[in-house]
Amino acid sequence: MRILLVEDDATLNQVVSRSLADQGHHVDLAATAEQARWLWRVQGFDAVLLDLTLPDGSGLQLLLDARGRGDRTPVLILTARNRTEERIAGLDAGADDYLGKPFDLAEVEARLRALVRRRLDLDDRVRIGRLSLDRRSQRLFIGPEPLQLPAREFAVLCELLTPPGRVVSKAALADKLSGFDDLLAANALEAFISRLRKKLQGSGAEIRTLRGLGYLIEAAT
Repeated sequence: MRILLVEDDATLNQVVSRSLADQGHHVDLAATAEQARWLWRVQGFDAVLLDLTLPDGSGLQLLLDARGRGDRTPVLILTARNRTEERIAGLDAGADDYLGKPFDLAEVEARLRALVRRRLDLDDRVRIGRLSLDRRSQRLFIGPEPLQLPAREFAVLCELLTPPGRVVSKAALADKLSGFDDLLAANALEAFISRLRKKLQGSGAEIRTLRGLGYLIEAAT
C-alpha cells in the first residue's frame, strides 16, 4: 500500500513509517497541514493516517476538505484527542476509523488492512494456483511453504494480487513503490518483475505483460 502519514511529531513519524515500511508499504510523510493538503491532492493513496493537531492547521479540516471534493481514500485518525465528542466529530467528518494515542503499531497495521479490504471488498486470503497471500499475516505461500521476498518485490506482488486478475500499469506500480525523491526507473520495475517470475515458477501462477497496458497475475496455462 501507499500510505500518507500526516503527523508533526518527528519521532512518531520515524517509528510509524519504519514499521509500515518493514511490512512492505510505501509511506509519504507530511508534518504540516500545508504539506498534507498538497500531497493529498497530487498523489493517490491507499490510506491516510491523520493526526488532528498540526502546527499550521487542523487535521479535521483537511479531512473535511478531502471529503468535500469527493476523495474517498480510507482515513484512520491517530490522535491524543480521544474524548468521545472528538471521536464523534472525526467520524462525522468522514474518518473511517479512530485510534487514540498511545497506540500499538501492530493494531495500526491491522486497522489499515481492514480499511483497505473493506474499500476494495477483498478476502483475507487470495489464492492463484499454489500461490496464496494471507492479508492478515502479510505472508505469501507456495503450497504450504512460505515465500520470502524482499520488501519491494513483496509490495509488487501484493499490488498485483489486490485483487488478482486486475491489470496494473507500469506507472501505477512504480508510483506505489517510489516517493517524490525516490523515483523508480522503468528498468528497475522490469527487474523486479523478472525476479518475481523466476520465484513463481512451479507455483501455478504467472505474471503476464500486456503490452501498452501493464501487468497482471493469473493462473498459469
